[in-house]
Amino acid sequence: MSIVKNPIPWAVLAIIVGVVLSSALFTVPETKQALVLRLGKPERIVNKYNAKTPFGLAGAGLALKVPFIENVVFIEKRVLDLDMPEQMVLSTDQLRLVVDAFARFRITNPQRMYETVGSEDRTAEALARILASRLRNELGKQPFSALLTPERSQMMDVIQQSVNKQAKQYGAEIVDVRIMRADLPTGAPLDSAFARMRSARQQEALTIRAQGAKQAQLVRAEADANAARIYAESFGADKDFYAFYRAMQAYRTTFNNNNATVVLSTDNEFLHEFEGRKKAR
Repeated sequence: MSIVKNPIPWAVLAIIVGVVLSSALFTVPETKQALVLRLGKPERIVNKYNAKTPFGLAGAGLALKVPFIENVVFIEKRVLDLDMPEQMVLSTDQLRLVVDAFARFRITNPQRMYETVGSEDRTAEALARILASRLRNELGKQPFSALLTPERSQMMDVIQQSVNKQAKQYGAEIVDVRIMRADLPTGAPLDSAFARMRSARQQEALTIRAQGAKQAQLVRAEADANAARIYAESFGADKDFYAFYRAMQAYRTTFNNNNATVVLSTDNEFLHEFEGRKKAR
């Protein structure tokens, strides 16, 4: 009966209990990691990323905290993009290159990330500085042609491993590093580089042609020597055939011009093959 007569205290009590419960409960999405802070200091992590834990079993959902004493900071659990500004790199063949790269990273230790840099954006800025330095150092050890070959993926793996060693201090992990574009700067540097490349290819073509001509001469000389040897062996086996063959060659050379006129006596030795071998003898 007292409740019916005076419901206000009970209503106030219900509101207080509701406020306390709402302050004590919070929802952790599957895509977030919840860092619980007690009086500003990290206390525990809910739904922490673990590569070995199956999706949906890391602790997402409703969780409890101490009202008015603990608060929650949500940190991304998914892979994040890291867009790099264009980098100027000097290759070993003294070419200035404009390199456009990107990376992907994940926060693997929210507590360390919060204690060192404080937020995901600052983590991305720190990783971008480290990655830019490693890109310049590693690509500066390579010629420009190496960036156009499959070796580029190996260089990216080396850069990723190197950056990951420093990324751990920020509670992050580099998942992938890739170069989207590696070009020469536009204008005079690009035109000069194209001119050098064109000159180098022309010189290479001349060298290849000279080597081919030399090889062709050797092949022809060897073939002529073999032909001469075969002819000598063949003609030595039949002297009459050799004389006939040589006469035919002489006739072909002499009478090759249809308008040529040759005046010879009938008993000229040159015409023996026309008269017949028996008669010539």
